[in-house]
Amino acid sequence: MKNLRLSYLIPVAYIMIAYVLIWVFGFGNVLNQETITEWSQELGMEGFNSTIILLTMFVLLSIVGVVKNIGSTLGEEIGWRGFFIYELRKLFSFGTVSIISGLIWAIWHWPIIFLIYKGSGNLLLHITAFTVMIVAISVILAYYTFKSNSLWPAALFHSVHNIFIQKIFTPLTITNDRTTFWIDEYGLMLAIITTLFAIYFWRKAKIENL
Repeated sequence: MKNLRLSYLIPVAYIMIAYVLIWVFGFGNVLNQETITEWSQELGMEGFNSTIILLTMFVLLSIVGVVKNIGSTLGEEIGWRGFFIYELRKLFSFGTVSIISGLIWAIWHWPIIFLIYKGSGNLLLHITAFTVMIVAISVILAYYTFKSNSLWPAALFHSVHNIFIQKIFTPLTITNDRTTFWIDEYGLMLAIITTLFAIYFWRKAKIENL
């Protein structure tokens, strides 16, 4: 239960830190009223106070959205954390397992990034930032998978990561001419913050002989 709780809270923590820094440094601003308007229409709450709409959607996405999304992330995690890292662990150390699985997982997503950013002039930056972030969270995912001997923490972590970035914090951010370099899974801020978290969990795994 503790591992599941932390697998929810950790992605929330690094996402909130990243986006608060984005807003503080002016790489994006909050609060995107277009998103609030869209949410009010989805909820049937036109005319309600923006704060009430925000809180309502936040609660729904952070609970219902996360649970619903687990159906998708569990399918991925059966392969990555349920099978692949255990096979790698037969041959490699914790750190090497995390890096290899993270790199392959990132490369798996590269075609999508190419389709999103081709012709933008920033394709290499976005691929690099995404790859760094994926390798970093692969360290954390491997830690909780081996620690719990279960793929459920990874499935929950993955779902929370997706929902809080894609459905909450990115939509709430007002973009400017610098935003694309810093925001979302393809920007620099999450790559930096998740790397700091990964260093902590790498050391923790070493101490615990995972």
